[in-house]
Amino acid sequence: MALPNVPLHIIQRGNNRQACFYAGKDYRFYLDWLREYADKSGCHVHAYVLMTNHVHLLVSAERPEASGTLMKALGQRYVQYVNRTYRRSGTLWEGRFRSCLTQEVQ
Repeated sequence: MALPNVPLHIIQRGNNRQACFYAGKDYRFYLDWLREYADKSGCHVHAYVLMTNHVHLLVSAERPEASGTLMKALGQRYVQYVNRTYRRSGTLWEGRFRSCLTQEVQ
């Protein structure tokens, strides 16, 4: 859970530091679904960095549970896509995402 409207730095890593993005289209699908689920869950994405084997997001949520809702839906859909597209099975992510509150620098 997070504080409403306070940005969170969210990090999600590939399992065993393995890749989670294999081709350019993977990044595009992830970003499209990020936008879709952010809208549905009441989150605002301020910034993102998609690395080959992990993701950084800066997100603020309208409700305390919204960031968890966003990450669950996004993670599940993306894993299904990767497993189907690349004929693999099992987990893609290294456990649950991590997050920490951010603060304004003066």
